[in-house]
Order: sequence, then structure tokens, then C-alpha cells
Amino acid sequence: MNASRPPLMPLDDALARLIAAAQPALSTEWVSTFDADGRVLSRDVVSGLTVPPRDNSSMDGYAVRAADCREPGAMLQVAQRIPAGSVGTPLAQGTAARIFTGAQIPDGADAVVMQEDTAALPDAEGLGRVRIEIVPPAGQWIRRAGEDVAAGDVVLRRGDRLTPAGLGLAASVGLDRLEVSRRPRVALLSTGDELVMPGEVAPEAMKPGSIYNSNRFFMRALLHRLGCEVDDLGIVPDRRDATIDALRGAASRSDLIITTGGVSVGEEDHIKAAVLALGQLDLWSLSMKPGKPFAYGRIGDAHVTGLPGNPVSSFLTFLLLVRPFVLTLQGANRVNVEPIAMRADFDWPRADRRREFLRARRNANGGLDAFANQSSGVLTSMVWGDGVIDTPAGEPFKAGDMVRFIPFASLLG
Repeated sequence: MNASRPPLMPLDDALARLIAAAQPALSTEWVSTFDADGRVLSRDVVSGLTVPPRDNSSMDGYAVRAADCREPGAMLQVAQRIPAGSVGTPLAQGTAARIFTGAQIPDGADAVVMQEDTAALPDAEGLGRVRIEIVPPAGQWIRRAGEDVAAGDVVLRRGDRLTPAGLGLAASVGLDRLEVSRRPRVALLSTGDELVMPGEVAPEAMKPGSIYNSNRFFMRALLHRLGCEVDDLGIVPDRRDATIDALRGAASRSDLIITTGGVSVGEEDHIKAAVLALGQLDLWSLSMKPGKPFAYGRIGDAHVTGLPGNPVSSFLTFLLLVRPFVLTLQGANRVNVEPIAMRADFDWPRADRRREFLRARRNANGGLDAFANQSSGVLTSMVWGDGVIDTPAGEPFKAGDMVRFIPFASLLG
């Protein structure tokens, strides 16, 4: 081993350093609950009321006294009709109340019989009679007051990333506005004179050595999914002065700068020198495959992360390192994704010395298949796969072994 070369940094150590650097969280703002999907709460949501406020019916049917229905076929006079939003009168012995889903249970009633278990018998006067075909137990089809939320409950916690269900819950306790972390401002730039934008040059007109800039497209999409405001700086020429100018401008208006490519040590890789000219930078050689080269630094108050240029390496280092970093900036309390145990339906005898992330997908037999080509430049593996198998360094496995699977659905939400 080259004595001058530092050992490869474990992925978990790199992530811990990034999380520490991302604190404290960004400032906050108030937004409409309608517009808060995916945002991170900055304060607990405490309910000021009980939900539901009173016992109510979970079915359309009849509110009854269970003691009046001890045998199938009990006949009861329908004394009142209670739609949702109305309040009935106390239920007299030997009577029933026609009731609808969500309506408050009248005093005296202790069960609801759904209409499918009854037979309505109209009469010349009033609301008719009803035959109860079953023997209802006390409490049947009644939603109890406070069974969802009690007044004073913390229903959503600071650091929760809001979901559609969370927005509904906040609305159910009366909140039309929520305090959340402001959106991170992220500058995105690509380096490389070989890069060409789709639409600018037709495939048949591409010069030898040129490639389309795919990283720019998936990076923007990933950042938008995390609630970021993206300042897309496009492709920066492979010149030190151009790179310094782009980084200086980005640092003045961004919380985070993300670069793809240019973090190696080649003569045309200018990111390291440009960042060092303006601030500070650490280059980390990560013990992960794909995704070995990674950089983190600061220019003034702006964070800088340098990702490798190969598309799969760039994609995976974003998901495993940048994603939790961005969520931590927003004050999120859950930034990591726990793998699930699944069965591998293939052999993996050639374990790498680095922790490896194999692109895989579920099969019809409940196991996992691997993509045939695990190269860091094969972006089709990320489209074909459902997720990655987190394979410890130096640990091969055989078909039938249980492995650690991280679904893309957990990383892309």
C-alpha cells in the first residue's frame, strides 16, 4: 500500500461527518398547509381539540339501545333522523334513530346497526319502524370520542417530513398554516468539456469523445424531490478561472453547491483547486463501490459537495450521502433509510474490498435478481432496478442467502 495515500474512509464515517457539518438547521417560515407537502416541520403540532369530539357513527344505519335488541327481529319505532352535522335528542327506550356516517350518537344509544342488517317498515305516521335482524353488541359501529386525537396530543413532531396524510392530520386539528424549514438553496454545476446538452447536438453529429450530460437531469429531479430551490449553473468549462468564477457566484447566494465531475486529481479536474482558492475542501476516498471519489468543503457560509462524474456513482453518492445531508439542513429527524432483509436469488462470489451497492430488483418469487452489468457508467441499471443490495466489504453470498436491500422508493420519496 502507498504509505502517502490515506486509507479509504468508511461510508458511515463520511455520513457522520456530513451530518455534523449540516447542523444547525436552516431558518424557518410559515406556509399554507396546502403547500407543505414534503417540507420539514420546525415546531410540534399540538392539537387543541379532541378528534372526534363526540362518539359518532361509523356506518349508515340505526342507533339503538342494545338492551332493546336481545333477539333477532326486534321491532323499534324510528323516533328521529340524525344526518352528519346534526345533534339528536336522547333516545327513548324501545326506539331507534336513523343515523348516518359521522353523525353524533344520541344520548341513550349504545350501538349502531348498519342498514344492511335491518328492514325499514314505513307506517302512516312519523318515520316508520325498523326491524333489527341481528343482535348488536354494545359499542358496535361507534367511533369513540378522542379515539384518534385527544386535546393536548402532539400529533406531528418537529423534524417530521410532512406527507399527504400528515397534512390531513394537521388540518383535522384546525391548522391552516405550518412552520417549516425554508427550502435549501442549492447551486448545481457540471464540469467537463466533453459534456453536451441533449437537444443542442443531434446524436449523429456528436464529436468523438463527447457525451450527453445525464447527471444534470437526475440531479435536478432529486433536489426538487427534496424540496430544494435549484440554481442550475449548467456546464462549466474545464478551466480554473471559469470554475472559480462559477463557485464564487454560487457561494454568495446558496446554502449548498453540488458539483459532478472534476473531483479527481487529473490535470483537467479543477474543482479542488478552485474551492481551495475560495475556501476549504477535503477530498475523501470512500470505501464504497460505485462512488469512491467524494469531496466536502465550505466557501464562506456555503457548503460544497463534489460528486464523481460517472452517472451511477453520482446517483448513489447523492442518495446515500447528499440526501441525508440536505434533509439534516432542513432539520429532519429521520434522514437514514433502514435496509430490509430479502433473499438473493443469485450468487455473488467476487466480493469487493469496498462496501458495494448492487443494483437489483424483486422477482415474482419474492427474491432479488441482480442487473447483469454493475459498472458505474451503466445508468440503465438504475432504471431496471428496484433498489440496491448493501453488500459489506469482503463478504460474498450465495443464492438463498438473506441480504440487506434498500428500495429506491425509500430513497426517492
